[in-house]
Amino acid sequence: MPIVVNLDVAMAKKKMSLTELSEIVGVSMTNLSLLKKGKVKGVRFNTLEAICEALDCKPGDILDYEP
Repeated sequence: MPIVVNLDVAMAKKKMSLTELSEIVGVSMTNLSLLKKGKVKGVRFNTLEAICEALDCKPGDILDYEP
Protein backbone atom coordinates (compact mmCIF):
# COMPACT_ATOMS: atom_id res chain seq x y z
CA MET A 1 0.00 0.00 0.00
CA PRO A 2 1.53 3.35 -0.99
CA ILE A 3 -0.01 5.24 1.94
CA VAL A 4 2.11 4.86 5.07
CA VAL A 5 0.71 5.68 8.52
CA ASN A 6 3.25 7.20 10.92
CA LEU A 7 0.90 7.56 13.88
CA ASP A 8 3.31 5.69 16.16
CA VAL A 9 6.08 8.19 15.34
CA ALA A 10 3.82 11.19 16.06
CA MET A 11 2.69 9.59 19.33
CA ALA A 12 6.28 8.89 20.38
CA LYS A 13 7.27 12.51 19.74
CA LYS A 14 4.54 13.64 22.14
CA LYS A 15 5.19 10.73 24.53
CA MET A 16 1.52 9.77 24.33
CA SER A 17 0.18 6.26 24.73
CA LEU A 18 -2.55 4.71 22.62
CA THR A 19 -4.80 4.74 25.68
CA GLU A 20 -4.30 8.48 26.23
CA LEU A 21 -4.88 9.28 22.56
CA SER A 22 -8.01 7.13 22.51
CA GLU A 23 -9.46 9.00 25.49
CA ILE A 24 -8.65 12.43 24.04
CA VAL A 25 -9.85 11.70 20.50
CA GLY A 26 -12.89 9.62 21.45
CA VAL A 27 -11.98 6.72 19.17
CA SER A 28 -11.63 3.17 20.44
CA MET A 29 -8.17 1.79 21.11
CA THR A 30 -8.92 -1.01 18.64
CA ASN A 31 -9.63 1.42 15.82
CA LEU A 32 -6.56 3.54 16.64
CA SER A 33 -4.43 0.42 16.78
CA LEU A 34 -5.66 -0.68 13.35
CA LEU A 35 -4.93 2.81 12.01
CA LYS A 36 -1.48 2.79 13.57
CA LYS A 37 -0.71 -0.54 11.89
CA GLY A 38 -2.01 0.69 8.53
CA LYS A 39 -4.76 -1.93 8.48
CA VAL A 40 -7.62 0.46 7.62
CA LYS A 41 -9.04 1.41 4.24
CA GLY A 42 -9.74 5.00 5.23
CA VAL A 43 -10.00 7.57 7.99
CA ARG A 44 -12.66 10.22 8.51
CA PHE A 45 -11.51 13.81 8.33
CA ASN A 46 -13.01 14.62 11.72
CA THR A 47 -11.03 11.71 13.25
CA LEU A 48 -7.86 12.88 11.52
CA GLU A 49 -8.53 16.43 12.74
CA ALA A 50 -8.99 15.23 16.34
CA ILE A 51 -5.78 13.18 16.19
CA CYS A 52 -3.84 16.13 14.79
CA GLU A 53 -5.24 18.41 17.47
CA ALA A 54 -4.35 15.95 20.24
CA LEU A 55 -0.81 15.42 18.92
CA ASP A 56 -0.30 19.04 17.81
CA CYS A 57 0.69 17.96 14.32
CA LYS A 58 -0.43 18.15 10.68
CA PRO A 59 -1.97 15.32 8.63
CA GLY A 60 1.31 15.03 6.71
CA ASP A 61 3.05 14.15 9.96
CA ILE A 62 0.78 11.10 10.27
CA LEU A 63 0.19 10.09 6.67
CA ASP A 64 2.84 9.69 3.97
CA TYR A 65 2.89 8.48 0.39
CA GLU A 66 5.55 6.06 -0.81
CA PRO A 67 5.09 4.84 -4.40
